[in-house]
Amino acid sequence: MATYEDLEFDQGSDIAVSIECVETNGDIKDLTNHAVTATMKRTYSSTDSADVQTFNCIIPNPPTAGFITMNLTNTISGTLRKGRWVYDVEISHVDSNSVTLRERILEGMITVSPQVTT
Repeated sequence: MATYEDLEFDQGSDIAVSIECVETNGDIKDLTNHAVTATMKRTYSSTDSADVQTFNCIIPNPPTAGFITMNLTNTISGTLRKGRWVYDVEISHVDSNSVTLRERILEGMITVSPQVTT
C-alpha cells in the first residue's frame, strides 16, 4: 500500500521532492534496475493537458540508497493552476520472467499556491 503525504508547491518556483524508499521491514529499498514515474492531475480523471503534469524523476546514484527525486522547473510550475491536485509516484522493474512489476509508493494531494511576481 502506498504512503500518503500531502505537498504544497508555489507557482513559479523550482520544485524538488526527495523520497526515501523503505521496505515494510524497515530496510532501504534497492532501486537498481527500477524506473520511476510520477504524475499530478487536477482530478483523478483529468485528461486535459492543462490539468495533467508529469514530473521529471530520477534515481540518484547509488540506487541501493533507495532515494528518488522528482522535479518541476519554475517554468513548468508557473503554468500550474492554483488549487488542489492529486498525485502519485510509481516504481517499476522487469522481473526474471520478463514481466513488468509496478508498485505505487506514494500518493496524496498537492496544493499549488498562486504567484504574484512573474
